[in-house]
Amino acid sequence: MADGSSDKAAPYLRVAAVIQERIADGSWAPGDRLPSRTELGDQFGVGENVIRRAQELLISQNILEGRPGAGTYVRAPFERRVLPRIPQPATADAGRGPAPAGFTGTWEADSTAKVPAPPAIAARLGVEAGELCVRTAYEFLTDRLPVMLATSWEPMTVTAGTLVVLPEGGPYAGHGVTARMAQLGITVARVVERPRPVHAGRDQAQLLGIAAGAQATLIERTHYDTTGRPVETADLLVPADRWDITYDITLPPAALGA
Repeated sequence: MADGSSDKAAPYLRVAAVIQERIADGSWAPGDRLPSRTELGDQFGVGENVIRRAQELLISQNILEGRPGAGTYVRAPFERRVLPRIPQPATADAGRGPAPAGFTGTWEADSTAKVPAPPAIAARLGVEAGELCVRTAYEFLTDRLPVMLATSWEPMTVTAGTLVVLPEGGPYAGHGVTARMAQLGITVARVVERPRPVHAGRDQAQLLGIAAGAQATLIERTHYDTTGRPVETADLLVPADRWDITYDITLPPAALGA
């Protein structure tokens, strides 16, 4: 089997091996920005696609990281974070939007009204496909780098024409689903979360600075009111190499003699 030092190795493997050598000998230190793909292509005598494949390989090995709009950097060591999931309605969305409990980074949010619900989202909300919703996309950042993505959907039949129609706008911006719905006289009675393993798509990977196809956990979360009606659903995308997901389940006291 060819390795990075073999003349018969694929060009991108040879490029990746040299990049690793330069990192190992200190030519590029953690946090350093690599030259552009054009510059690297000129240095190695290969095309930009070869450089891209070499970088994607090293990103998948946690040696490099991509930063949207800023280039590719030598990855600095990072500490795994804990993502606590607390399903009780009073705390399930404590704080701003779907931010993790105890999250100390920052976030960016972009809400768009009158977005037709895709079939899968419509099914989770119990509405017809194409029904108009407010979609809010969140990026959670640490040191200005996205570390988690979330997309929330709310039917406009629930919030249209009210002060809470935009989750991140108006007087109740960032109050979370439970508190915002309470302003409409709606009580959120339960939250259901369904985690499942996925592979990050190319656009998601680019935002998160990980390799396309890297493992991640998708948490499908839906809030229900006291009648069982879904009032919000969201997808939280969590890179598998950055977060430990924990669930805190409170049990009632055991009955004596049971």
